[in-house]
Amino acid sequence: MGVKNSFADKVETPVSIHEPIDDFRSYLTYVGAIACNGFALSQKTRDILDEWGKGNAIEETLQGIRNDLGACERCKLHKGRRNIVFGKGNERAGLVFVAEGPGHDEDIKGEPFVGAAGQLLTRIIHAIDLTREDVYICNIVKCRPPRNRNPEPDEIAACMPFLIRQIEAIRPKVICALGSVAARSLLNTDETISRLRGGVYYHEGIRVICTYHPAYLLRNPAKKRDVWEDIQKVQKLVG
Repeated sequence: MGVKNSFADKVETPVSIHEPIDDFRSYLTYVGAIACNGFALSQKTRDILDEWGKGNAIEETLQGIRNDLGACERCKLHKGRRNIVFGKGNERAGLVFVAEGPGHDEDIKGEPFVGAAGQLLTRIIHAIDLTREDVYICNIVKCRPPRNRNPEPDEIAACMPFLIRQIEAIRPKVICALGSVAARSLLNTDETISRLRGGVYYHEGIRVICTYHPAYLLRNPAKKRDVWEDIQKVQKLVG
């Protein structure tokens, strides 16, 4: 089955929500320049227009999203967790890594990618001249699935609104989806990761590169060459 999300099509031009806002602001500037006085705007409306396009003035913060998440019990995963693994890194990162969910080590520490797969991800990040402090790392679900199984649809549905808000708050240039669960969830597709890797897709106007999960590479080191090709593409897009 092909990618369902229209933003996930290759060669599609991303559309930013700021473009129509900027166009409208330009139009208001134009009508003002020609001395049009036909608009009767309330002070509240003028205040709203003044805030448009100012970025942080109307954007929520990662801390605010974390506060909303709280001691989450929105799905059954909360019953077996030790810690919520919200995400960690640069709040203005140009690159966001999204994986499927925390594992044993992450559940204990409350941070993403701190085990063996995390060490490999750190080396991958260093290979494109970045550090973990330069990027942001998070997961589709915030609690560890039992025995590290894949998250189930209801669990993904409970967590996705928070991930989408995280991405919107950061507004990275590129998202790197690590593994099938992350790629399928972000792109709303049933395609396999082997079919998705190699292309450039879009999630809400942000470019997405899909590649294998570092844990998969630990079991299948022959795939490291494929991941290196994908990460080089990420590096080029991030700039």
